[in-house]
Amino acid sequence: MRYGFVIDNRKCIGCHACTVACKTENHVPLTVNRTWVKYVEKGQFPNTRRVFQVTRCNHCENPPCVTICPVTAMYQRKDGIVDFSSERCIGCKACMQACPYDSIYIDPDEGTAAKCHFCAHRTEVGLEPSCVVVCPEHAIIAGDLDQCDGEIAQLLARETVRVRKPEQNTRPKLYYIDADESAIVPTAARHEPSYMFSQRNEALHGGGAIYPTDSPLLQKNALAAYDVSHARPWGWQVPAYCWTKSIGSGALAVPAIAMAFGRLSTDRSRDVTLSSIALLFTFLTTVLLVWDLDHKERFLRVVFKPQSKSWLARGAFILIAYSTLCGIFWLGAVTGYSSVTSVLLWPTVIVGFLAAIYTAFLFGQCEGRDLWQTPLLSIHLIVQALLCGAAALACASAFPGVDISGAQAFSAQGFAREVLALCLGLHLLMVAAELALPHPSDNARYAVRLMTRGPFSLAFWVGAVVVGGLLPLAILFVAPYGAGNSGAASILALLGLLIFEWCFVMAGQSVPNS
Repeated sequence: MRYGFVIDNRKCIGCHACTVACKTENHVPLTVNRTWVKYVEKGQFPNTRRVFQVTRCNHCENPPCVTICPVTAMYQRKDGIVDFSSERCIGCKACMQACPYDSIYIDPDEGTAAKCHFCAHRTEVGLEPSCVVVCPEHAIIAGDLDQCDGEIAQLLARETVRVRKPEQNTRPKLYYIDADESAIVPTAARHEPSYMFSQRNEALHGGGAIYPTDSPLLQKNALAAYDVSHARPWGWQVPAYCWTKSIGSGALAVPAIAMAFGRLSTDRSRDVTLSSIALLFTFLTTVLLVWDLDHKERFLRVVFKPQSKSWLARGAFILIAYSTLCGIFWLGAVTGYSSVTSVLLWPTVIVGFLAAIYTAFLFGQCEGRDLWQTPLLSIHLIVQALLCGAAALACASAFPGVDISGAQAFSAQGFAREVLALCLGLHLLMVAAELALPHPSDNARYAVRLMTRGPFSLAFWVGAVVVGGLLPLAILFVAPYGAGNSGAASILALLGLLIFEWCFVMAGQSVPNS
């Protein structure tokens, strides 16, 4: 048994009866929708027409929201329905990033994820979903796709149908007859501040999707006359978490590499300082992750009831392992047990690298955000961790309260400058490659345009590229050698990386998905 929907656009009259029935049947609060009807007007007066698109969860065969959920709050039933459990949900919003169709929302009353669940409570007793029953034109057909003599299976065999975003390989089970390109492609129609019934809700958390009027992806004379707004799921805590995690995971890596090349020797004060930095910023990373949850009191479920395929759950265990190793390393350095620090240094560094790069795999599970699907991201995160580690080493060596011998401080600053310059150059090259290389989807191209020419362009070009990239490089190569110059370059590089993380995360989730 595989339940699915067919929307017959030849019959739909855009009456919103399905939206009202869904809200009534499932007690859906105001400001959010499980089912909604998008209007797109095409042509030029007087030769115009209006097309409708009923939009909701696609109940995918390969649902990315189920894979990314760290606590199995999203799950797929044996009958193919993708359902959710409010009791399990921690409000991490990862499922919203994984859904390429804007079908999931956070319930404003419960603080948990919710969406169309095929009216499972009705389906289980032999009734059809409420939207099917209420539709006056029988434009919504639901049923078992495997029942050969059923209406939905016969329609699929007889008619030409389309699904939304087939390139995502989610294998949706929501099919459209006579789908119009301007409605089914989220970036095809122009959106103005006001719809025919309402204004666009720009007061949503994060501002919702952004529609630049000069986008080359827009179809000529296609206007979205009515739609609903969707929030950007992740706030400032996520780019801040990426930044603190890079500092925490890279703090011990650069001196370990320097010692491997014979550029530095063991130094207890340096080990205490850098392991303290690693512990502090890894702790801040955990605080930011918990802060972004809508149900903060449930965060331990990620540890005690994890869903093993989710990289959010896997990342939690990696952070725990790294924090544990850092803590033991710190104790060894504080108590003077050099044998402990020498044995644990490289295992701690390697687990730190895992802590740095797991976010690339987490972002890879965010199927709704194609900008984050770059194959360079894992390597880029390692470079960012080393950049932050070099900045931490340069600052620690110049700090007057750190008791490092003069020769050690001079060597540490010199090596930190070299690594910082190298990583800054690599970081800028990778940013250029991620933006300039051909992107396989409109979603990614749209996000790049938002980042480089849209509302994030000033922060990106001035903050991330000039102030946080080119200026510290100029200081390192042009300004005379000195602890003050190294510290200034390090602070600017860290600031620029934070701004880049903000632009990257926010632009990626500002692309319309519906």
